[in-house]
Amino acid sequence: MSTSLRPLALALATTLGLLASASSWAQVDISQAWVRATVAPQKATGAFVQLKAKSDSRLVEVRSSVAGVAEIHEMKMEGSTMKMRAVDGLDLPAGQLVELKPGSFHIMLMDLKKPLAAGEAVDLTLVFEGRDKKRVEQEIKAEARAMGKPAAEHAHKH
Repeated sequence: MSTSLRPLALALATTLGLLASASSWAQVDISQAWVRATVAPQKATGAFVQLKAKSDSRLVEVRSSVAGVAEIHEMKMEGSTMKMRAVDGLDLPAGQLVELKPGSFHIMLMDLKKPLAAGEAVDLTLVFEGRDKKRVEQEIKAEARAMGKPAAEHAHKH
């Protein structure tokens, strides 16, 4: 191999090694990712996803270029009041499906930089941490979906 190609070959081998170790580490299957579409004055929305970790891990951080702030949130009833709060992470037991959905755990995207139109692809970076405290990022695209049509549009016309 020529001397000029050795640094490139070394860099490529190192990169491939890092990618292989990251993907074989605590891979998480991500499915059903979507974000609630917004209207012009709205500055926050929710993102939802299904996660299934191959080994015990934890969702510890979320980022998105469409939002100034992205947090993992929990909604739950406290007495007769629904409360929402940020959490520092979400446990993902090995082999168990964990669903982030409306009215439960979800991702909050706040300080939106623009409205999110139905059909738009929204980038999300999910950061997972294994038992060994090593972190791995997985980037995904989530489709923005409109809220359900108003009840009046579903009424039968006679």
